[in-house]
Amino acid sequence: MDKLKYKLEVNRNEKELEITRAYCIGYTGRNKEKTMEHIKELAEIGIPEPKEIPMLYPVRTSSLNQVHRIEVLGNETSGEAEIVLVFGNSEDEVYVTVGSDHTDRALEETDINKSKQVCDKPFAKKAWLLKDVIDHWDFLELYSEVYIDGEWKEYQRDKISMILSFEEIKGYLNKKDVPLNNSIFFSGTVPLLDGFHYGTKFRMIFKDPIRNQEIVSGYDINNIERW
Repeated sequence: MDKLKYKLEVNRNEKELEITRAYCIGYTGRNKEKTMEHIKELAEIGIPEPKEIPMLYPVRTSSLNQVHRIEVLGNETSGEAEIVLVFGNSEDEVYVTVGSDHTDRALEETDINKSKQVCDKPFAKKAWLLKDVIDHWDFLELYSEVYIDGEWKEYQRDKISMILSFEEIKGYLNKKDVPLNNSIFFSGTVPLLDGFHYGTKFRMIFKDPIRNQEIVSGYDINNIERW
């Protein structure tokens, strides 16, 4: 399998990584009851229920995007800020950053995995070593904003304690017998503040309040139907 190379800035040093596999992990809420409530809410608007929770979706490595711009088809696509785990050549070489599971919401009502395949998966160029944040994992925070009609609108804001812990995510992947080396995982998101909104830009912020650091990344959304 071909390996695509991507660059991460880690502790002010540039690291080049080869990525063979890419996945999105859906329905990773730590509170299972609330996750099931969310699934039922989505079912009411036509989004199919998953076969299991969490749910693993393989995505194209060619969809990985670090160029701050994506092209989409149609007006109903949107991003979600996600924890992104990147594994290097060994399971001990793990990096944490932020990315967006940009998804076609109209297609999602027909086929969730196909709705993920048609959109690029942007992720930040800056990352942290897992070992530098694992001892205060639940204090990390995810934010996102969407640009609509010339203004930024807050879209998400919560601690990642809402999401499965790293140990639970890794245990799930081991249970599924998923190879970790040279793989990237979009590993879960926090709730939307006010439902889906569709804009022309998306910005995500990953904050570490303990070390007073943050990773900020964003991208333009170009609907190729507009001309």
